Amino acid sequence: MQLDGSGGCEAHRRAAGWRAIASLARGLGLLGLVGLGMGNLACGDLPEEIAGTPDPETVRALPAGELIGFSTPDEAHAWLGIPFAEPPVGGLRWRAPRPAAPWRGRLEATKHGASCIQFANQAGGRDGAREGEVTGSEDCLYLNVYAPKFSPDAVPAADAKLPVMVWIHGGGNTVGDAVVYDGSLLAHQQQVIVVTVHYRLGVLGWLSHPALRGLGTSAEDGSGNYGTLDLARSLAWVQENIAAFGGDPERVVVFGESAGGSNVFSILLSPSAKGLFAGAIAQSGSASTASVAQAENFADDRTPGDRFSSNELLARYLVADGRAEDRTAAKAGIGEMDEAETATYLRSLTPEQLLAPFGREGFGGMYPAVELIRDGAVLPSEPAVEAFRLGRYNEVPAILGTNRDEARLFMLFSSPFVARAFGLPLWLKDKDLYQATADYPSKMWKVRGADAPASAMRAIQGPSVYAYRFDWDEQPKFMMLDLSAALGAAHALEIPFVFGWLSLGPGTRFVFDPDKAGENGWLSNQMMSYWANFAYTGTPGRGRSGDQAEWKAWSNEEGGETFLVLDSPGGGGVRMSKQAGLTRQAVIASVSGDERLDGRLDLRCELYRRFVSWRGEMSESDYASVEDGACGRDFPLTDDPASG
Repeated sequence: MQLDGSGGCEAHRRAAGWRAIASLARGLGLLGLVGLGMGNLACGDLPEEIAGTPDPETVRALPAGELIGFSTPDEAHAWLGIPFAEPPVGGLRWRAPRPAAPWRGRLEATKHGASCIQFANQAGGRDGAREGEVTGSEDCLYLNVYAPKFSPDAVPAADAKLPVMVWIHGGGNTVGDAVVYDGSLLAHQQQVIVVTVHYRLGVLGWLSHPALRGLGTSAEDGSGNYGTLDLARSLAWVQENIAAFGGDPERVVVFGESAGGSNVFSILLSPSAKGLFAGAIAQSGSASTASVAQAENFADDRTPGDRFSSNELLARYLVADGRAEDRTAAKAGIGEMDEAETATYLRSLTPEQLLAPFGREGFGGMYPAVELIRDGAVLPSEPAVEAFRLGRYNEVPAILGTNRDEARLFMLFSSPFVARAFGLPLWLKDKDLYQATADYPSKMWKVRGADAPASAMRAIQGPSVYAYRFDWDEQPKFMMLDLSAALGAAHALEIPFVFGWLSLGPGTRFVFDPDKAGENGWLSNQMMSYWANFAYTGTPGRGRSGDQAEWKAWSNEEGGETFLVLDSPGGGGVRMSKQAGLTRQAVIASVSGDERLDGRLDLRCELYRRFVSWRGEMSESDYASVEDGACGRDFPLTDDPASG
C-alpha cells in the first residue's frame, strides 16, 4: 500500500493573489483543488502576468549596462529577466556558471527569462508544452528584482540602503521557476529589496560523472553541483549590482521553500557562497545531501549508486539511442569509452533525451534526480548535519522551520483513505488513518528541516539560530471535503502568508475562508514583519513593528522554548512553544505506540519503509527488526536496486 502524494484574463493576471494560487497550482500540483474555481487558467500562459510598460523612473545603471523596468500594481518597481550568468549551453553545459557579459544599449527588463529545463506539469509549460512534455530552455540563468518605488535620483545610498531578500523557488529541484513569485508586495510593505532567481534543475543542475572532471576543469566545474553554483553566482551578482537598486550588499538574506529551503542549506554549507550573504531562512527544506557513490555508481556496484545515478542514466541513454542492446551491453560499452568521448556524448544529448529515463514518476512534474552531492569542493564530503556539527559551514544567523502537516499536500492526491474522482479529492474515507499516516512523514520532515540542523548549528554559533512551526489550518469546506482536516498546515501553504498573497481572485474561497480574512491578514503581517526584521537586524525579534511576540532563539535545554508557532488568533496565535525538539529515533519509536494504527501492521510497516527510502532515516537492518521482526518477515523490502 502506497501512502505518498481576453480582457478578463488580464484583470486576473494583475491580482497579486492570482500569482499565489498559480504558485501552488503550477509548482506543486494543486490544480485538482483550485482548478474548478479558476477557469481563467485557459486564458493564456502565466509569465506575462505582471509584465508592464517600461517606466523611466526605473532606469538604473549597472556595471554591465543600463536597464529599465516597470511599476507594479503593488506600488513597487520591478526588473525582470536580468542575466546573471552566461547561458550554460554547449561546452558550458555541466560547468560552473560564468559571469554574464555586458549588454549593449539599454536592457528592457520587463519580461521574465525562460524557465529552466523541466517536465511541464498539470498547468502546462510556459512555452505551450502539455503536461509531461519537456519545457523550458537551457538558457535560463536570469533573476528578477523588486524594490520600493524610488526615482533614479532618490535611490537609497550609504546608510539608507535597504536589506536584500533573495528567494529560491521550490519544486523538488526538478521543476518550478521564479515567475510566479512576485515580490512586489513584500518589497513595498516591508521596505526591502526582493530578488528571485532561476537555477538549473534536475539532471542539468546536478550530474556528477568522472568524464565531466576532465583535463582543464576546475573543482567547481567537476563538482556535479551546477544548480548550487548557479545560486552562488546569483548571490555574487547581488553583491556586485544590488546597490544600484538601493540594496545593501552587507545585509543579504537567502530564503526559500521546499527544494528552495534545501538549497538554502546548501548555500549555508558551500564554500562557494562564503561571504555572499548574511542570513538564511529555510522553509520546509531538508538538510540532506547525496554521496558521490550515490551520484555516480551503478546500482549493483559493491557500493551501490542511485537507480538514476550518472552511470545508470548513461546506460539508459546508450540503450535508448541504439548504441547498446540492453543495460548489460551498455555497462560494457561505458567501460570502453574514454572521458572525452563520454563528455562529448553527454553534451550531444537533447533535453528530451536527458529527461526521457525519468518518465512521469513524481508529483507535479517532479522526478527523482540525484541532487546536492557531497563532492568535497562545492559541498562538504560529510552529511549535512554532520558538517553543521563540525562547524564546516558558513556561520550566519538562520531561521529554520517546517509546516505541521507537510505530507498532507502529497497524500491528498494519493492516500487510499481519500475518495477521489477524476483525480480530484472528494472526502476523507478514514480521517484518523489518513492523518496518522501523514503525521509521521511530517514529523520526520521537521527533524530534517529544522530540529536536527538547528541543534547542530546552535552548538557552533550560539543563540543566532531560530526555528518555527507553521500551524495555520483554517481552510473552508469544499463540498464534502473538509480542507482543514485534509490539508491542514500542509506543505507550501505558508508561502502566501510570507509574500502577502491572500487575495486569490476567484480561487480565494478554495483556500481562505472569507469569514476569517482579518485573522489571516493578521498572521500574514506578522510573518512578513518577522522575516523582514531578520533581514534588517539578523534576528526576527518582535518583528519590524516591534510589538509582536518575541521570537527567541532555539534552545536544547529541558523546558526551554524551542520554536515559534505561527498561527492565526483562532488557532492560538503566534507564541513560543516549550515542546522538545524531535529526533529521528523518537519519531520512529512513536509509530508503534500510535493507537490510531492498532491492528494495522501493514500501515506501520509502510511508514517504516518510507523512513528507509526517505534519505535513509532508517536502516534496512533496523526495518527488519521493528515490530519484533514482523515487518521484515511479512512486508520485506524489495532488493532490486536497479529496478524502475
